[in-house]
Amino acid sequence: MSNPSSPQDSRPVDPKEQGAQPEYPQRSIDPPGSLAEMTPQADHGEESYWGVGRLTDRVALITGGDSGIGRAVAIAFAREGADVVLSYLPEEERDAQDTRRWVEQAERKAITIAGDITDERHSTGLVERTLAEFGRLDIVVNNAAFQRTRTRIEELSTEEWDRTFKTNVYAMFWLCRAALPRMNPGSTIINTASIQAFDPSSNLLAYAATKAAIVNFTKALSQMAMERGVRVNAVAPGPVWTPLIPSTMPEEKVRTFGQDTSFERAAQPVEIAPVFVFLALNEARFVTGEVYGVTGGQSPY
Repeated sequence: MSNPSSPQDSRPVDPKEQGAQPEYPQRSIDPPGSLAEMTPQADHGEESYWGVGRLTDRVALITGGDSGIGRAVAIAFAREGADVVLSYLPEEERDAQDTRRWVEQAERKAITIAGDITDERHSTGLVERTLAEFGRLDIVVNNAAFQRTRTRIEELSTEEWDRTFKTNVYAMFWLCRAALPRMNPGSTIINTASIQAFDPSSNLLAYAATKAAIVNFTKALSQMAMERGVRVNAVAPGPVWTPLIPSTMPEEKVRTFGQDTSFERAAQPVEIAPVFVFLALNEARFVTGEVYGVTGGQSPY
């Protein structure tokens, strides 16, 4: 299995110094954004995550797998030995193919599937394609998200509200409904929630509401899924440096993004991925219905 040239340094380090700090020299970009447009570049673990094969021969389906948390999770899973199916929007093709190459450099198979998960047939088809390619599905990561910032409720259209819920909540439901009956005992579903579920920002009204729904859905589904021996958990990040930020937030907020955390910076995607790895491991076999905050000290739980 291919890994970075040297293992991760095990010596203690100051976590405040492990990522770029504001102010970021980032300009606004058109949604959904791309990694090439980000300044500074995000760290997904391309040169830093060191896997040891803890997920060998598992098969993972990751939505929003082209960039951000999705790419970091894909790289981590691959270096832990998993094959990966990446779901993403067609306009994110370049980033998705870069992620595929990182997975393949870890000597694992990557399948890339472009499309819009707000379409029920496409979402269900992701599960069918995964099973057709690999004959199994061990890990589902519902990570794709849509957000826009609005300062007044009257600026929020019904169409935007629908798209936010269809991307963040409906697609998660469709994927889980299609996948769960086909998953074997010991499999796991991991949903990406957010600190916004517990400490919502008024300018993210629709997005925050969907993230609260994800938390509730996770806890309810975990009870149902355990009858099949499948665990369901969620990860709730705080501010993370991904293309979603400069493509959906005002420039003045982007420049200081994450500055109010205890680390005085936003998280890098690679710092979120290990929690997903843990939740996928057999070692987490007694963990279900939980929400793991990775908020930089902002946790309101």
